[in-house]
Amino acid sequence: MKLAVLGAGAWGTALAICFARQHRVLLWGRNPLQMEALAQERVNRQYLDGFAFPEGLNVAASLEQAIDGADLILIVTASAGLRSTLQKIVAAGCADIPMLWACKGFEANSALLPHKVVAQEYPVATPTGVLSGPSFAKEVAAGLPAALTLASFDAAFARDIAAQLQNSRLRVYSSEDVVAVEVGGAVKNVMAIAAGISDGLKLGNNARAALITRGLAEISRLGLKLGGRMETFMGLTGMGDLILTCTGDLSRNRRVGLSLAEGKTLDVILHELGHVAEGVASAREVQRLARENEVEMPITDAVCSALFDNAPVRSVIERLMVRDSKPEFRAE
Repeated sequence: MKLAVLGAGAWGTALAICFARQHRVLLWGRNPLQMEALAQERVNRQYLDGFAFPEGLNVAASLEQAIDGADLILIVTASAGLRSTLQKIVAAGCADIPMLWACKGFEANSALLPHKVVAQEYPVATPTGVLSGPSFAKEVAAGLPAALTLASFDAAFARDIAAQLQNSRLRVYSSEDVVAVEVGGAVKNVMAIAAGISDGLKLGNNARAALITRGLAEISRLGLKLGGRMETFMGLTGMGDLILTCTGDLSRNRRVGLSLAEGKTLDVILHELGHVAEGVASAREVQRLARENEVEMPITDAVCSALFDNAPVRSVIERLMVRDSKPEFRAE
């Protein structure tokens, strides 16, 4: 299979390396100077240093070159870049190529999940889907074992492409529950910021476990309202991705929380990070969706206070702890 990977950040590069072990892959990114460096050095020193490109991976000078003759397009930009990338594909006359996206977040200002952005920009008749799950770029690039979920409203397409992308180092499951897969992938980033704050304040393992568990409750409540299924939230793209992002040292969003606990401002944190932390961009949209759908999400509210209202992080955690006692499970 010939695969075009659009997006040359850490995750896009890692997936390109992974899939190039069995497919022909062309990697493209929007920075021409970066693409020249990747082509010459055959390593992404800026975002994924130390992982040489395999033979099956080449660098495309343009998006048009990357998608020309491709059997499958994989968009691995930040959520903010999804719409513009789709528009470029359509403008190039290649919107009949099956396409996946690996973006984890809501579109800023519209609060749209990625599949709704795709529905607005890409032909309905073309098979599409989302690839998501617990996965750090460095581990995937290194060939360490991982498992992802490929979800599509077209069940046959999901099964077929999942089977073709799977290899001995990456297990790919198929699903039809696009909404839950996307909600899990987006909201877990917000929860990871909360977990980072807790760890940064040295509140202990008990507090982290409580945040993860109640974070999963928030994800599920919102996701069910938006049309997702509960069993998906118990799987790789719900519980699995949440646990990884809240506990792993490679988690960008957790690092945002750790830095907030040190008293750093958001501007300084994002500058030092050097990568996109989707939880920062998604937090306001998650909060807005929760209010519109009358879904209680106190952890999300607390994260928004810390990120955007300059609320002291200790007071944010204390407000969570002194909320009125309630049943753990209740009818929604």
